[in-house]
Amino acid sequence: MIYWEIFLAFFIPGILGYGGGPSSIPLIEEEVVSNYGWLTVTEFSEMLALGNALPGPIATKMAGYIGYQQAGFLGASVGVFATVAPSLIMMIALMSLFYKFKDSPRVKRMSNYVRPAIALLLGGMAYRFFVESYEMSGTFQTTFLIIASYLLLEKWKVHPALVIGGALIYGALLL
Repeated sequence: MIYWEIFLAFFIPGILGYGGGPSSIPLIEEEVVSNYGWLTVTEFSEMLALGNALPGPIATKMAGYIGYQQAGFLGASVGVFATVAPSLIMMIALMSLFYKFKDSPRVKRMSNYVRPAIALLLGGMAYRFFVESYEMSGTFQTTFLIIASYLLLEKWKVHPALVIGGALIYGALLL
């Protein structure tokens, strides 16, 4: 029964909290403090302060913490899943709708408008990564990583996850 309660405590705010984590915080507080009594107001505010200090979405951190506190690892898993489930359901519904109308001229036109914007955003992000890498690591390290990554990905067809992992290990050991 506790797993169902954890699920409802985070699924309902996930549906009603339009605007992401900050808009769902009062709804989560209502569920975990007033409705279920799992935390006091002071404990909730301390957990919120700690959650804000950590990177990542606040709602999932709160769900993981409270779920773990109430029912261990499985409770944390249920809480986090319940937090992302409304978005997941909407994405599946929208993708099925998009797939249904994929041959529509309007949908194709919309896709053609979105692609350049995504390309520009990704290009800008890659440029910022390059500049920061250059400033932090220097010319030799940056050039070496670019050439090694290019060869591994394009010439030897190594899986990108392995290249990223290798670059992380290289950076941890040598930089």
